[in-house]
Amino acid sequence: MTHTTFLRLVATLLLGFLGLFTKTAFALTFAVVPQFSPEQIAQAWSPILSALSQATGVKLELKIYPSIGEFEAAFIKGEPDIAYMNPYHAVMARKAAGYVPVIRDDLQRLTGILVVRKNSPVTQISQLDGGTLAFPAPNAFGASLYMRALLTEEAMLRFTPVYVKTHSNVFRHVITGSAIAGGAIRQTLAKERPEVQAELRIIYETPPAFAHPVAVHPRVPAGVRMSLQQAFLKLGGDPAYAEALNAIQIPGPAKTNYAEYAPLEKLGLERYIVLKEE
Repeated sequence: MTHTTFLRLVATLLLGFLGLFTKTAFALTFAVVPQFSPEQIAQAWSPILSALSQATGVKLELKIYPSIGEFEAAFIKGEPDIAYMNPYHAVMARKAAGYVPVIRDDLQRLTGILVVRKNSPVTQISQLDGGTLAFPAPNAFGASLYMRALLTEEAMLRFTPVYVKTHSNVFRHVITGSAIAGGAIRQTLAKERPEVQAELRIIYETPPAFAHPVAVHPRVPAGVRMSLQQAFLKLGGDPAYAEALNAIQIPGPAKTNYAEYAPLEKLGLERYIVLKEE
């Protein structure tokens, strides 16, 4: 092998290693809790992730899990680099893998709702005793976890929960009569088609909590984490992105940290957590 050939080989190998390093260092997975269908999630989040990627220089690759249970299993193992999750997921993710909340919406709080068909004879939650109630997943915070705890401990209801994977499915189960009532959150009901909203009536609400955070795994460098946070805030100040931010339920991005979600640890919801969906 000539000296020139050797140098070319070394250069080729170095370029390969640099390419591998660049791909590893500047491509991060961004998971989104599957409240809606994969198509809806992709349509809502792709424009925002594209804008964030351009602003930070970090390629953000959308990761969509088939169900909330699989999403939970993934972040408990620390798989996604970044994840948009519900408030109690922030507690679970912190304990399991050290995720750090960095962004949440500041214009609205998360409120769980219990809905029945508009023409249902049910007017108060005591009438649900002994019935079948639909929930998106066991650990969906406002829609299920907190809701089931309140219905069990404060309303003293006995009910059969069925987990139907998404908030949209909850509404359809109630409308078709497969469940007498169903848990969701206000924001997801507001995003349903008008004809779906017209078929439903809210009969109960949970106390409000801070909105879903975007949380970052501790393996992501602090500089990248801060860059992502600043990019979100900048988008929030740009009217051109108002509609896109509303689509992902973060119309008013604001800084956050785990201290805002730590009080949820005191609600005693551990006994209602189901790590494997039924």
